[in-house]
Amino acid sequence: MVRVSESKLEIQMLHDRVLVRLSADEGERRSSGGIVIPATAQVARRLAWGDVLGVGNNVRNVKVSDRVLFNPEDQLEVEVQGEAYVVMRERDIHAVATERTEHGTGLYL
Repeated sequence: MVRVSESKLEIQMLHDRVLVRLSADEGERRSSGGIVIPATAQVARRLAWGDVLGVGNNVRNVKVSDRVLFNPEDQLEVEVQGEAYVVMRERDIHAVATERTEHGTGLYL
C-alpha cells in the first residue's frame, strides 16, 4: 500500500486557458453622481475584473499579474484550498489592464 503525503502540487494552465482570481472590490459602489449602490442591488449582466494568476502555453496577449475584464457568469469556477478561482479561454477576456503600454484606450484603473 502506498501512502500519499500532503504535498503541494503546482498548477500549470494548459493551451489557451487563463486562471483568474476575482477582485475583492465587488461590493458597494458609488455612481458618478455620488449615489451609493449597495452590493445587493440587482444589476443587469455585469462584467468583472480579476487578477491573472496563470496562463497556458498558447496565451498571447495576457500575462501573469495583468487585470482582465470578463463575464463571470459564462466561466468555470474552481476552488483550490478554500479560495475560488475562474478558469477561462483567452478569447473570453474582453480587456486587459496592464503596465505595458502598447496601444491602450487612454483610460486607467
